[in-house]
Amino acid sequence: MNEERYIEFDQYLANELSAEEKISFEKQLSEDPELATAFEIFKELQLHLDNKFGNAGELNAFKKNLKSISKDHFKIKKSKVIDLRAWHYAVAASVAILFGLFVFQNINPSFEDYNHPEMASFVERGDVSENLKLAQDAFNTKEYKTAIPYFENILKEKKSAEIQYFYAISLLEDHQFKKAESNLTALQTGTSIYKNKATWYLALSKLKQKKYKDCKEILLTIPDDFEEYDQVQQLLNELD
Repeated sequence: MNEERYIEFDQYLANELSAEEKISFEKQLSEDPELATAFEIFKELQLHLDNKFGNAGELNAFKKNLKSISKDHFKIKKSKVIDLRAWHYAVAASVAILFGLFVFQNINPSFEDYNHPEMASFVERGDVSENLKLAQDAFNTKEYKTAIPYFENILKEKKSAEIQYFYAISLLEDHQFKKAESNLTALQTGTSIYKNKATWYLALSKLKQKKYKDCKEILLTIPDDFEEYDQVQQLLNELD
């Protein structure tokens, strides 16, 4: 990843790209998981900087330091536009250095670190429903978008906390947060064995959306007899 990419990240977040450039950039993000991951990390670092340097004086002083860093670590060709883009190059330099040195070790935890859905096993218990078999196979192979309509067909025929739970996880994996949280909340307020599991995934939904405060508040409601309470404690510690 070169500094030009970080400059493009910064320009996108600052809404400085043209309409065509923005469309092209978003297409690249959707097609390149590595680029999308780098962009998410860049946003985390930007947020960290915004929070760390709250007033204009501190931020301006930090910018001067970044310009110095960029001169030391990157060879920038002089041009008529260099003054206009000095801040972009400084940001690019700082982010690249932070990536290499791991300066910010307190970046918030990620959804992927804690998302370990259990395998679905509906059919193994003797139920040979076609939709159940298709939903199970799609879920277990992480084809969540494919699994969703199968789960919906099953739930139309018969309500089941188990199916609703796996359906909610599929929705969450497919970034359908509102529907996922609606189903998880219904399980959370119920009395099934999926009550605490649903609460855990409700917290993970907030984590995936980077709503860290909401995530922490939900985690604090999970009882210590939850089978994965060690994960709850670990996530709480990382959020502190």
